[in-house]
Parts: sequence; structure tokens; C-alpha cells
Amino acid sequence: MEFFTTLGAGIVDFVKETGVSILFGQDGNPLNLVMIAIACVLFYLAIVKGFEPLLLLPIAFGMLLTNLPAAETSRIFHAEWFVQKDIDFGQVLHDGGLLDLLYLGVKLGIYPPLIFLGIGAMTDFGPLIANPKSILLGAAAQLGVFITFLGANLMGFTLKEASAIGIIGGADGPTAIYVTKTLAPDLLPAIAIAAYSYMALIPLIQPPIMKLLTTKKERGVVMEQLRTVSKKEKIIFPVIVTIVVGLIVPDAVPLVGMLMLGNLIKESGVADRLSKTAQNELMNIVTIFLGVTVGATATADNFLSPRTLGIIALGLVAFAISTAGGLLFGKLMYKLTGGKVNPLIGSAGVSAVPMAARMSQKVGQEENPSNFLLMHAMGPNVAGVIGSAVAAGVFLALYA
Repeated sequence: MEFFTTLGAGIVDFVKETGVSILFGQDGNPLNLVMIAIACVLFYLAIVKGFEPLLLLPIAFGMLLTNLPAAETSRIFHAEWFVQKDIDFGQVLHDGGLLDLLYLGVKLGIYPPLIFLGIGAMTDFGPLIANPKSILLGAAAQLGVFITFLGANLMGFTLKEASAIGIIGGADGPTAIYVTKTLAPDLLPAIAIAAYSYMALIPLIQPPIMKLLTTKKERGVVMEQLRTVSKKEKIIFPVIVTIVVGLIVPDAVPLVGMLMLGNLIKESGVADRLSKTAQNELMNIVTIFLGVTVGATATADNFLSPRTLGIIALGLVAFAISTAGGLLFGKLMYKLTGGKVNPLIGSAGVSAVPMAARMSQKVGQEENPSNFLLMHAMGPNVAGVIGSAVAAGVFLALYA
């Protein structure tokens, strides 16, 4: 009889520890089911539609993991530990779960610069060096960052929160994460998911804006072939950019410096092993860690709110204005050069490399099949990477 009593008590205790019991118990939150459904939608977009799968897939899985009901002692992530300014690292190391430990790479600002190292090792700055005016298009495409910053502040967000929201307009996920983890960590899930989602949706968002703001004649402009850039120029460029940015916006150096280090390793030609590691193994590992941990911050409590929906909407506005800013400056260059510049390359001034440049090429070829804008668009595109990092440095210098 005692055996059955013990067995029954054990079964009751087991049932109490199940996820279903916790979910619908006193401390549970049924809204976690909504977050699990959102994670499944992101799985669909990443796997079936192919929208930024390298990041949306781990982000969605991190979201799934953090919203599965679990007892306090078995949780793998504690978002509340990282919202406060002073983190109790002893608590994280002693009591934290797997994702708590991995999230330190986000909170301490390690992952985004490492991502930039890999991006630099994969980037060819030749089109920008061959056509230095391209940097103006990359700067113009940061318009959405600052206009949305002002708009978000007028809507009631603090200056720090508005900075984090505005940086979505740069269309650079690591930069958005780098700024947000410092200035507004509680907004990280909404901003990260918005930034990467809009990067993935470039083929849907940008073409209507491009066609609205340019004429058929402008879209059909064939640009002259770019000059050949020497190896010496490509080696000197990252060094000069690092020095200039470091003297003007020191807070941008962690991002720009690692971007240029990766590029210097690539262009020097003397460190192929390091270049391949930065482009492949390191980039892939950090991408997994970054995506899963950022997704894990998207709990029901801090994601399902009107405030979050407002942030996502403002992010779309920021991205659209940035695209428009690049296009409008492209039209200005078209006028000033007597029709030698195709304004479509201005839309590539956002930092989404190389997808934004491919959109310039695609829309341009729709008007003129003999038009090849990809290399011309890569100039503003890589300039946008630098521009978004500099914008991040400005916000960090002002409000960190």
C-alpha cells in the first residue's frame, strides 16, 4: 500500500513539473503560446520563404526556447537579469542557464563587432574607392535613422530609446543590437526582430519606393564602368578609415575598426587562413550565438504589447525613409552630373549588404535589360555599413 501511495505522490509531483501544468498554473503565462506561434511564423519565413535564414532561424529558435514553460530552477534564460544597469555576474555564472551565459556576448558588446570582422573579410571596398562620391549616398541613406529618432522622441520615447529605434533605419542588425543592448536593453527583442525582418523583406519594401521616387528615364540610365582599383589602394583604405573615424567618432571604433580589420586581413593577401576563418567558422559560430540569444529575449511579457507594435512600425518608417533619402540624393546627383548617375543606386545606401545592391540591379534591369548597376550600387551599399556604424557611434557618444 505504501508503494502505491509513494507512486501516486511521485506522479502528482511529476505532473506539477510538466510544462502544461506550469503554463496554466498560478505563475504561468498562456501568452507564451502566442510567442511560440510567432516563432513558428519566423521558421516559415526563414525555411520556406528564405528570408534571412541565417539569422531568422536561430532567432526564432531562441524565441521558442525562452517561451517554453519551465520551473524557475530549469529556465535557460532570465531576461530580467540583464535589463538592470549593473549585472550580477556572479548570479549569472552560478545560477544562469545556457542562454544566460551566451547572452553575455551580447550584453558585453562582443558579438556585433565580431560579426563586423566577418563582414569586413567578405567585403570588397573597390567600388567605393573607385567612386568616392558613393559615400555621400551611404550618408544620405541614414536620413531615416535621425528622422525616426526625432519622431520617436516626440511620441514619448526617451532619447536612449529613440536612438535604438532610429538605428533600425540603418538596416544593419548587428549595429542595431550593439546600440540597443547599451541604451535600451528592454527593447532589444522588438528592435532586433524588426531590424532583421526588414532586411529580409527588402525585395518587398524597396522596389515600390524606388519606382515611386524615380522616373522611367532615370531608372534606365546606364552608368560608365568603374576604374580598376589597385591593391595598394585597397590596403591603405581600411587603415585610413579607421584613423579618421577614430579621430571623429571614437564610439564607432569597435564596429568600424573590426570591419576594417577584417577587410585589411582579406586585402593584404598574407593572412588567407585568418581571412577564411573570419568569413566562415567565426562568422557562423557568432551568428548562431547572437541569433539564439537575441531571440531568447523575446518573452511574452516584454514583446506582446502596443509599445512593441509601435516600435516595429517605427522601424518600418525608418527603413522606408532611409531608402527614400538615398534615392533622393541619387536624383540630385543625376541632375548635377547631367544624367550620368542612375538614382537607383542611392537605395543601396542602406547597410543591407548585398541585398540592397541587388535590388538596384534588379529594378534597373527591369527598365533596361542591358543595364548592370550591381558594382555601382555596391559603393553606396558598403558606404552604408560604415554610415550606420558611425550613426551608432554618434548615439552612443551622446547618450551612453
